[in-house]
Order: sequence, then C-alpha cells, then structure tokens
Amino acid sequence: MTAQAATGQAAAGELAGRVALVAGATRGAGRAMAVELGRAGALVYVTGRTTRERVSEVGRPTETIEQTAELVTAAGGTGIAVPTDHLEPAQVKALIERIDREQGRLDVLVNSVWGGDRLIEFDTRLWDLDLDNALRMFRLGIDTHVITSHFALPLLIRRPGGLVVEVTDGTVAFNRRYRGSLCFDLTKNAPHRIAFGLAAELTEHGGTAVSLTPGFLRSEEMLDHFGVTEETWREAVAQEPHFAIAESPALIGRGVRALAADPERARWTGQSLSSGQLAKEYGFTDTDGSRPDCFGYFEDVVFGGKEATAADYR
Repeated sequence: MTAQAATGQAAAGELAGRVALVAGATRGAGRAMAVELGRAGALVYVTGRTTRERVSEVGRPTETIEQTAELVTAAGGTGIAVPTDHLEPAQVKALIERIDREQGRLDVLVNSVWGGDRLIEFDTRLWDLDLDNALRMFRLGIDTHVITSHFALPLLIRRPGGLVVEVTDGTVAFNRRYRGSLCFDLTKNAPHRIAFGLAAELTEHGGTAVSLTPGFLRSEEMLDHFGVTEETWREAVAQEPHFAIAESPALIGRGVRALAADPERARWTGQSLSSGQLAKEYGFTDTDGSRPDCFGYFEDVVFGGKEATAADYR
C-alpha cells in the first residue's frame, strides 16, 4: 500500500523526479497547487505576470511568482519562477523550450491562468456590459489556456502518464445554473470543454485531462475584500453567511497533489472535479481539519431550501 492510499495524501518525496508547470501561480489556487506539488517533491515551474519588478493589471504587488517559487522550495520541492504572459505565444513557446532544455520532460500541466475577477459585471445584461472587459475575460480565461496547452502538450506526451488540470470556477453540474454574467459564464464553462476535448486527444498517449474547481475560495483577494485574514476569516460570516463554507486554497492544492500521485488517475479523465470531491475521495482535509462540501451546501441549502447550516457540510 502506498503512503497515499493509507493517508489520502501524497507522501513527501512521492513526486520526486516529476516536473510540473503551474501556469498562473502568482496567488490563490495557483500558488497553493504549486506549493502542494512541491510538498510531494516535484520540481515546479511557476509562471505569472507579477514579479518583484513588475505588477500585472490585477494590481496586487504583494503576491509575486518569486514568492511562490520560494514557498515551493520551502515545502520540499524545487520552485522555479519564470515571468510569462500566457497571452503571448512567443513567451509561452520560450517557457516550454526552457523546461525541455533544463528538464527534458513535463509530467503535470496546471492551467490556472485567470486574473479577470475585476472585470465581472454580475446581474448586468449582455447589451449593458462593458464590451472591452467582457472580451478581455475570454482572453484571460480561455485564450491563455489554449495557447499554453498548444505549446506544452508535445513535451507532456513525450512520456505516458501526463496530467493536465484545467482550473475553473464551478463544476459542470453547478454551472448548469446561469452564473449571472454571460461572458463570465462562458469563460468558466470553457475549461470543462477543453478538458473534455484534451481527454480524447491524450488517450492514445496515456495522458489524463480533467477540469477542477475550488469551492468558495478564501483567496488573498477574497480575504482582503472582507477585511479579514486566514486566521480571522470566520469574522466575515457576519457580512456574508455563505462564507461559512469557505475553504483555504490548500484544499485544491492537496487535490492536485493527490491526482498527480495517483497511478490510477486516468479513471478521472474528461471529468469535472471539485476540491471537495477529491478531498472525500482521497481522504485529505483542509488546513483546519474539516472537509468542506461547498457545492453540496449550495445545491441542498442555498438552492434547495434544506434546513441545514454550513457546519453540516464541513
């Protein structure tokens, strides 16, 4: 029995010798996934546009790819920061050529590029949207993923067993409900179809592709929005009761770590997965020892009217 089978967690060093690329690892889920892959011993290239010298349009200088790389290394892996704008094919091509030159392999590709939260206009009709912002969301959340996979997959399929994770917002089932803004809705449903299509294309190469979503994510930006920290996040429940089901970025990080270490991960290929689902399947928990089921809570309680609290879904 492997350490993962016994504990639900990939053991330290279980991914030693594996090479991962987390595209969009500056903060939030991307950073956490990179760190957890490092915790299992992987060498992780982390990319993004915010560095210690330059800040992206997201406008958050306190989180950089250099910090992420340092956290990966501190966790037990090797973190390598490469400033990359994933909308620029030449930059992505150069990134993959560097990984090939330095490592000669790529085992895990995590497409987590986003940075479009500031562009969303909820409860606004399509004809009233800021069209430039709406189209920018497509560029940030769809084009970046396609460009990155285009250049990265020839290296990933060089060996059987490669894993592609398309990070999005909401499962296929959850996103059957309209997400409140047409262009946001389209942007966050596209990764499901990308993963579905890549699953078909990778089959002959022994590869696995999935889409993966966190639940109500306690990202740095979300904590700032509510004026709380990771240590005091429960104080925000008074402002937003549903924040009681929130999860730390570590949960989705542990999910990717478990997938990457699972020799039978191909059973998931083409599927839409969530951090909560993987936590239950692999037996890991969030940093507080709970196992939040965000989508179960929203389906049953918020949308279904069930008499229950978030505590019943942790």
